Amino acid sequence: MSAELLSIKGLKAWYKEDKKVLKDFSIELGKNEIVGLIGLNGAGKTTFVKVLTGLLKTFEAEEIKFEAAELDFRNEAFKKSRYAVFAEDDSFKYFTFREYMEYVSGAYGVKMQDTGEMVKGFNFSEYENTLLKDLSTGNRKKAFLITAFALLPRLLLLDEPVNGLDFTSTEYLYGLIAGYKEYGTILFSSHILESITLTSDRVLVLENGAIAKSFEGEEITADSIREALRYEDVI
Repeated sequence: MSAELLSIKGLKAWYKEDKKVLKDFSIELGKNEIVGLIGLNGAGKTTFVKVLTGLLKTFEAEEIKFEAAELDFRNEAFKKSRYAVFAEDDSFKYFTFREYMEYVSGAYGVKMQDTGEMVKGFNFSEYENTLLKDLSTGNRKKAFLITAFALLPRLLLLDEPVNGLDFTSTEYLYGLIAGYKEYGTILFSSHILESITLTSDRVLVLENGAIAKSFEGEEITADSIREALRYEDVI
């Protein structure tokens, strides 16, 4: 693993205090790497992303560090270092894609990268000025993905990023993910093995609220991950 970007030890997170979703969850993310987080539905993948983005405040951890310094997820500098695309997102309904891009640019205080290539790659040209609420699930996902890759945050969080995408857009997204190490780190959660095996430097298996196993390099195969999950029906 490259130099450490984010380190979390002993994380617990819950919606109901007597029913922990994450239990003794520990993770380290290096700078400029692609990390896949895989687990069965309900394993806690989305819960972890919600903790990182401040959407879930019912958690505790033994230690949280960002670039070796102690971190509070509410820290403004950290907020501007990360961006998340969720599996489903109905926010900003009355923004067009272009208006949303302008909003994100202002909120993060950065100039966004040119999106022409991505708009074409995702076949999104005719939807740039459509209200997000009027887009299909797949096209709304594309709007948030294009924004994410135009922003180029140091930590990009993708929650089930291929859900809702057509084949061509999925293939295009794989290329964007694989090339992101030039700019920062991606942590993406999925229950689809192809998306994990084709793009990841490391794969972490989430089971029973904690990281049960990790794979890297040539260890990352569909068969090895299926065996770790002990579930033959993972796609």
